[in-house]
Amino acid sequence: MPRLPGLLLFTLSLLAAPAHADEVTSFALDNGMDVVVIEDHRAPVVVHMVWYKVGAADEPPGRSGIAHFTEHLMFKGTDAYPGKAVSEIVEANGGSDNAFTSYDYTAYFQRVAADRLDLMMALEADRMVNLTLSEADVLTERDVILEERNQRTENSASALFGEQRSAAQYLNHPYGIPIIGWRAEMETLSRQDALDFYKANYTPDNAILVVAGDVTPDAVRALAQERYGPLAPSGARAARARPQEPPQLAERRIAFADPRVAQPYVIRSYLAPERDAGDQDEAAALVYLANLLGGDGATSLLGQKLQFETRTAVYASAFYSGTSLDDTTFGLIVVPAEGVGLQQAEDAMDGVLAEFLQTGVDPEMFASLKMQLRASNIYAKDDVEGLARMYGEALASGLTVQDVQDWPDVLDQVTPEDVMAAAHAVLDRKKAVTGWLMREDVPEVTQ
Repeated sequence: MPRLPGLLLFTLSLLAAPAHADEVTSFALDNGMDVVVIEDHRAPVVVHMVWYKVGAADEPPGRSGIAHFTEHLMFKGTDAYPGKAVSEIVEANGGSDNAFTSYDYTAYFQRVAADRLDLMMALEADRMVNLTLSEADVLTERDVILEERNQRTENSASALFGEQRSAAQYLNHPYGIPIIGWRAEMETLSRQDALDFYKANYTPDNAILVVAGDVTPDAVRALAQERYGPLAPSGARAARARPQEPPQLAERRIAFADPRVAQPYVIRSYLAPERDAGDQDEAAALVYLANLLGGDGATSLLGQKLQFETRTAVYASAFYSGTSLDDTTFGLIVVPAEGVGLQQAEDAMDGVLAEFLQTGVDPEMFASLKMQLRASNIYAKDDVEGLARMYGEALASGLTVQDVQDWPDVLDQVTPEDVMAAAHAVLDRKKAVTGWLMREDVPEVTQ
């Protein structure tokens, strides 16, 4: 039997792969709570998520960390379910629960047997409006988040470097403030701060309910109306307005030295557009650009040139995530090989970029990448929790259900010309922050 080209074999495997299309229904309750139902009847489980359209970038000035702090305090209980009762009930019913905070949203979720969905809604609806906080709870949990900052940030040279780079990237926008908060402000967070933030933002008209798994839209609608429907909305909510970034007119550079650094590296991030509702084309082109430049060490341009041809680097990559309410970043990172200086590594990275901007996209590499992204979108439908997160994150970041469903087609329609247009628009040193992470100070940061 004749051998088939690799790309054709990959295409045939995609056609043969089981495509579990995400059956999605969306509606809103009378109190303004948005609901998304994703049907997947292959297993008798359900993922129940409540996303609040508030995150670290929505905090009052001087109260950095209050969004993450409130997330912690949400597990302190209510009169009906005091203390750790919520997590204990979830565990007793064979499930798991957790929460997370980002710049644009805060989310709470449980994964349980499908017949426990009503119980999960009862628990989450109760703490949406009935959270009780004692002064002791607040002081204890404040110590917890301070210790979390110690462990994850203060004890990590890379994390401290990242905070400094973000602060340099965003001079005015709150994306430049760490999600966990600045330590000096975290130390002053009070019970009243938490209650004010909770009452202002934890309301049904500021929330998105995502239910994914072995459910039907009609059943979810009935349960949601029973459990969440009676909760009073906050009234007319103002649009999410944040301080915006002024035009960046010059490259910013930062050199961070710390004796704990195990591996120095160069990283550069450019301000870049996010996915916008009804307008995702440029973001899709940037997804391709990140993958072409640094998606895979063996096949990406940075990997081929720096890791394999010149042996300048032991690792090189590019990154971009467009699911963001406001402008995000497109980034590049190079970890130099032994004996290679940071300036040499940066120069080599810039050489690859200059060559790419001059020669353009390799058609064969582009076709292969398009097939890989198509495959990734198909197989993503097999992960019910991943789908719930994908829809919740998108809606909490200003996108719509239709935008999420259109995204694979938007990606599929990207052309090499689109990628090059995005590259020329974004890869502008005047819109970049270039950082060096070093073991010790260098006498001069040159260009």
